Amino acid sequence: MITNKHLSALAILVSGVTSTSLSAEQKPDRGEKNWGLAAVYRSATIPFNTNSDDQSVSTFVPVIYFEGEHLFINGIEGGVHLYQSDDETFEFNALTRLRFVDIPAEIQNANQGDTVDVGAQFKYKLDDQWWLDTELMSDKDLRFHANLTVQAQYEFGDWELEPHATLRYKDADFNSEYYAFADYTGQNIGAGVDANLGVKARYHVYQNLYLLGATSVTRLDDNAFHSSAVNERYQAEFYLGFGLFNDKTKAPKSELTNKRYFRVAHGWATPSNIGDIIGLQSEKDPYNNQMTSLFYGHPLTDELFGIPLDIYFTPGIVHHWSSDVQSAATEYIAAIKAYYTINWPTKWRFGVAEGMSYIDSMTYIENEEMKEKGYTPSHLLNYLDFSFDINIGDLFNNRDLDKMWLGYSIHHRSAIFESASQYGRIKGGSNYNTVYLQIDF
Repeated sequence: MITNKHLSALAILVSGVTSTSLSAEQKPDRGEKNWGLAAVYRSATIPFNTNSDDQSVSTFVPVIYFEGEHLFINGIEGGVHLYQSDDETFEFNALTRLRFVDIPAEIQNANQGDTVDVGAQFKYKLDDQWWLDTELMSDKDLRFHANLTVQAQYEFGDWELEPHATLRYKDADFNSEYYAFADYTGQNIGAGVDANLGVKARYHVYQNLYLLGATSVTRLDDNAFHSSAVNERYQAEFYLGFGLFNDKTKAPKSELTNKRYFRVAHGWATPSNIGDIIGLQSEKDPYNNQMTSLFYGHPLTDELFGIPLDIYFTPGIVHHWSSDVQSAATEYIAAIKAYYTINWPTKWRFGVAEGMSYIDSMTYIENEEMKEKGYTPSHLLNYLDFSFDINIGDLFNNRDLDKMWLGYSIHHRSAIFESASQYGRIKGGSNYNTVYLQIDF
């Protein structure tokens, strides 16, 4: 039985965690942040010799955007600001980026072509519109490429345009892997420099709604073009989509009503799909596989289209516990989450998150579904979170507990019905029923 003594002790603990006794200089920035959540459709021509008649390949790409003091995510790339000059003339970043390998859709799952590169980036601001980027990047097997990019940003009313030009040096191992497919053809080729020219566009439609588009063309180097796997010297790509971003017609808010939070959750795997779970027909995993997660919530804004919605950037880490059928695994998540609050008869919230999830070792529940459907599983998948919680302070009529929420959520990884090459062209994923405690501070 929960008594007032227990509640008082809990209130003291929460007060310690969420202390606001910092001086004004020490308090974190509570203002509105640059953020975005978008869905784009990418189409690219296939430059390779294929056994099919496919001349192009397409993929659906959900992306998020966030610009923080130290961390940034910009669509298919993200990283950490390691150093920025006081006058913002130059910066040095650790960088990771998704890179598409454009082969026919029907062989993308078996070959797992799309990959994630990591490296370092140096940015130098040339003037108010133009800047220069230099990058050194590598895939997981230390195949290197280096980029030299000049790009600009122009704004014309509701239009924003970003022209860019890139020279990319690829070492021999990189060229042989991604343009000669040496493991299949037995052909190794030399290094080379290709060139890319393109433009990105964004159009402000209404309040937080924008349309997105981009196009570019790449000219392959001689070594890549003359490999037996390549058929075309030039490759084109196109992006088209829409997104939710800061309303450019309004000045950013200097103070938000929503606070930062930590969320601790524990969950149990289920072979059921989301529809069955919502319909209260969730099956129990016979092996009782479980997970524990920790999420941080960073407030971005407290309204969307004038509706009071608390929007957060929420990175998280998940520990999947070992069991009789799986080893322990770690999952890494980055997402945008929205909460809508109902103030009757107590404060209730409904939440939904969209983002991306990477796991270092496949879980049993996910592996079994992929086996049944004949797919090669993907470590990188789309992430969704559906939650429902109640304010503990209202529940027990104790104002000292107003910063605490008790809730339930569905932790979901999936690949968007075979429509996304970056997720391996698979259908299905995994679900966990979780309970959580969330603390605002």
